[in-house]
Amino acid sequence: MTLEEMLAQRDALLAARFRGVRTVEIDGRRVTYASDAEMAAALTDLERRIAATREGGRKRRILTSASKGL
Repeated sequence: MTLEEMLAQRDALLAARFRGVRTVEIDGRRVTYASDAEMAAALTDLERRIAATREGGRKRRILTSASKGL
């Protein structure tokens, strides 16, 4: 899925959620969510995927520590 497709899905999902509608139609596909919590979970997943795509993958973090050995 491309970044543009994910952004379009997120926008459609947000618009439906703000209108209080639980059915979203994107590219001829219709999805009906059981609850607002399910819509929120879908939005969270889309946001995570969008962020990962924009960042270009995972970033590694290296932590160092030191002690005097006492």
